[in-house]
Amino acid sequence: MKAIRYTLTLMAIAAAALVAPAQDNTSSSSGVVSRRSAADRNKTENKTGLTERMQGFYGSDGSSLSEADLRWMRIIYRNLDLEKDDQNAPLYFPEEPIDGQENLFRIIMRLLADNQIPAYEYLDGREVFTDQYRLAVKDMLDRFYIIYQPAKGSSEKNPKFTIEEADVPANEVLSYFVIEKWIYDTRTNRLRPTVEAICPVLHRAGDFGGDAIKYPMFWVKYSDLRPYLAQQTIFVNDDNNLPTCTYDDFFNLSMYKGDIYKTRNLRNKSMAQLYPDPDDRQRAQDSIQARLDNFESKLWTPTREELLARAEAAAAAPEDSTEVKPAQEAKSPRVSRSTAKRSKKKPAKVKESQASKSSSATRSVRRRK
Repeated sequence: MKAIRYTLTLMAIAAAALVAPAQDNTSSSSGVVSRRSAADRNKTENKTGLTERMQGFYGSDGSSLSEADLRWMRIIYRNLDLEKDDQNAPLYFPEEPIDGQENLFRIIMRLLADNQIPAYEYLDGREVFTDQYRLAVKDMLDRFYIIYQPAKGSSEKNPKFTIEEADVPANEVLSYFVIEKWIYDTRTNRLRPTVEAICPVLHRAGDFGGDAIKYPMFWVKYSDLRPYLAQQTIFVNDDNNLPTCTYDDFFNLSMYKGDIYKTRNLRNKSMAQLYPDPDDRQRAQDSIQARLDNFESKLWTPTREELLARAEAAAAAPEDSTEVKPAQEAKSPRVSRSTAKRSKKKPAKVKESQASKSSSATRSVRRRK
């Protein structure tokens, strides 16, 4: 009987092993997680060029934090000038693709033409990243006179375009608008800036010459761009000729430099509208940046060494002021030449009188004894 039971048990295990692979690719009502086949995974990867795991990793940004983890946030708008600031040069060079290296605008245009990322309309004064304001790429290309052709496999629901390298106006995009979110995260007790969106700005001369006119083109969410920017290496400086940094590192580490042209406020006004005078505007920009830089220093209780250093600095300040006053007072009184001559002769007499007094004092003591 034991041998029969053992044989039946082995047969049941073998039958379960044969049935299990057939059920891996199907979902059941019992809540068992189904596995997808390799062909289905390849289909998803071929559409975007990225795996789902990579999209999930790079798609997480500051917006994925729960409201319970957030205690403070400020939204800053910056203007990144590619001509004046050398720190922003990695966003512009190389102008033409060289050895697999592309500048930021060419990457954005390639992804838009392949319909891999969405773009949103530039609304002066507000930014809404919803399907209602999603940009039609064809209309954008026509608006800025960019030559294109319908790509192979393009359809009305999935429009794709082919743009020649020479027709991409990469040399005319000389600045970018960037939206930063400065978020204080209670999980890490850190204030960290995250880039929310990027807007290329086209600089084109007018019909009658003069200064170039700036045309903000569209907004692209950084969370949509990040998986592709993390794969593109760039040169950061001239000292190291190896591309050791990526565009994702460049933005996450705040390696760029930009002036604050707006902060989110109730009246939705820019810095130029709030401060028409350039000097007042510059002071306001410096004040905002200083508050952001010193935000973390105000969160922590100073140590004993820091308190002692502050006390010593405060005690040293009045001493320095008192030492200066006697020197100033010594120079202030005016002494005549006659009084100066008398003062030179007096000290000798004073010494003799003091010596006589001291000698008489000792004699009187002896006599008393």
